[in-house]
Amino acid sequence: MKRYRQFEPILISAFEVEQWHHPVHTHNHYELIYIKNGSGIHHINQLAVIYEQGDIFLLGPAEEHYFEIEHKTRFIYLKFTDLYMRGSHDAWLHPVKELEYLVHNRESHLSGFKLTLHDQLLAAQIFNLIELMKAETSLNERLVWQQLISLSVILKRNLPGTAAGETGENKMEAMFSYIHENIYTPDKLKSEVMAANFNTTINYIGPYFKRNAGTSLRAYIKNYRHTLIRKRMQAGNYSLKQIAAEFGLTDESHVHKLMKQ
Repeated sequence: MKRYRQFEPILISAFEVEQWHHPVHTHNHYELIYIKNGSGIHHINQLAVIYEQGDIFLLGPAEEHYFEIEHKTRFIYLKFTDLYMRGSHDAWLHPVKELEYLVHNRESHLSGFKLTLHDQLLAAQIFNLIELMKAETSLNERLVWQQLISLSVILKRNLPGTAAGETGENKMEAMFSYIHENIYTPDKLKSEVMAANFNTTINYIGPYFKRNAGTSLRAYIKNYRHTLIRKRMQAGNYSLKQIAAEFGLTDESHVHKLMKQ
């Protein structure tokens, strides 16, 4: 399978085609794809998703995909590497919480975002602005990043809710989403709080999660938090005090303790 590689931190691509010319592929970067006009089918990880004007897709490096175009389609791509997730570029790269939540939310990668009418209008204007900056992306890099953060806020509020009442795989996806969204608020990740959110008991939620996720609830939360903290530390733009405050930890020593475990 073909794998596209991108070394620039952020790129913009805009094109209109009647026939898709790329093979099934993966890539080493993230892609936010906007359907400015047209319709067809987007094949993501062997799932067929109907697309139409105004739809938005978020793909990670692991996703394999291609488009089957039915009506001439204009695509606007915003492609960014993990450099932006690590915040290692400059101080203007904050905040990243909404973007981190989206790229780690499994459900957001398997289907297109269906926005409210108001958010469709907002997203259309943002992508129009992004397309205008295509010719001089490097010059406008900070502005493009700000548009990406704005889109993250819009997309996050259009995700399906993570409340209780789901069953099977949907319930697990809701639990993953809940953890990713609340990783910065430790009190919300306590077993009793999560159990209440999902209308179950403390004695049930732990074994249920481990049975379906292959790891304990506590271990999953710890590993996910460690991953985010490690990226902050590698970036070099965050002090230990800032990291501790962001993740609701008591002090810098708590960060050291977590990373040593």
